[in-house]
Amino acid sequence: MQPPAGDDARTRATLLTAAPTHPDAAQSAAPPEYAISTRGLFKSYAGPDGTTTHAVRGLDLDVLQGETFAFLGPNGAGKSTTLALLCALARPTAGHATVAGVDVLRRPDQVRRLVGMLFQHSALDPDLTAEQNLHIHARLYGLRRRHARLRTAETLEMVGLTDRRRSPVRTLSGGMRRRLELARGLLHAPRILFLDEPTTGLDPHARAQVWEHLRELRDQHGSTLFVTTHYLEEAENCDRLGIIDHGRLVTQGTPLALKTAIGDDRVALRTSDDAAARKVVDRTVPLDLAITLETDGVSLRVPDGSSWIPRLCAALEAHGIAVHAASATPPTLDDVFFHHTGRSIHTPRPHPTPPVPAPGAPAAATEATP
Repeated sequence: MQPPAGDDARTRATLLTAAPTHPDAAQSAAPPEYAISTRGLFKSYAGPDGTTTHAVRGLDLDVLQGETFAFLGPNGAGKSTTLALLCALARPTAGHATVAGVDVLRRPDQVRRLVGMLFQHSALDPDLTAEQNLHIHARLYGLRRRHARLRTAETLEMVGLTDRRRSPVRTLSGGMRRRLELARGLLHAPRILFLDEPTTGLDPHARAQVWEHLRELRDQHGSTLFVTTHYLEEAENCDRLGIIDHGRLVTQGTPLALKTAIGDDRVALRTSDDAAARKVVDRTVPLDLAITLETDGVSLRVPDGSSWIPRLCAALEAHGIAVHAASATPPTLDDVFFHHTGRSIHTPRPHPTPPVPAPGAPAAATEATP
């Protein structure tokens, strides 16, 4: 790909890294209220057998400037499809979306210039060095040679890979490769960075390193980060999150607010006779509390779980049942997911999927507030 020459090249490089390229850019110099905003967004695919798959169903979503937002959901929930729509890599079937104040349907080219993307699967050339991978990507974005070299050096330093700049990608660890892909997404100074399962396949140490760089990026540059993940601990790192299931946004809010909305703690008891213990617990606690017998003991959800443990232990011991272990834990994001979907995030999706509302009447998502 040959870059434009002369003044046009300099102008184009400046616009790529500093401002929108559309003539209306002067009127939208002030940042929009929301980095991302969607209303009634749908994406459907027609199968060869005449069936229709609805990947995204009536998405209403607002993401603030400078926010780290997570889409939490299992594989196949519609996370990657949503990112493709927001990056203007796919056209929605219905609905409306703006990214960095730009309509994704009317000006898809401009949207793609304003965002960065970290794909779920690696797109690096393993035979090229880290430096060469970034330089080629910068040139494809229209940056002049000198500017491309400068941005390559800056982003390598940003992700802590300057000392490995001449190393072939195939010699880098998984965490280093992910950081290199993060650097590539930052080359053209995007306003919004989309990250699709950014730490899939990495060990815990490498995952922690990637998130450390993401936090630095947000804090130092005010970047808006939109992350898709099925890792609960990653969602905890975000300012807000939305739970997506079967293509629908079922709830959204801060991690703390969503967990607080669940309310009750989980009390788990492991005893000498769990079947008998369940009957005793059932007579001890109020009738409206759910008690379950699990493979590793008895569990129930009660307010202020730690205060219930002495009472339950005393009741069980009075019936000759020894308590081997007892614990009380506050709600987790997996509990939140279960509360809104009826299953754990790690449980395979049931089939068939629920009925689809008409594009004119998408299902509303609930909002949890602190």
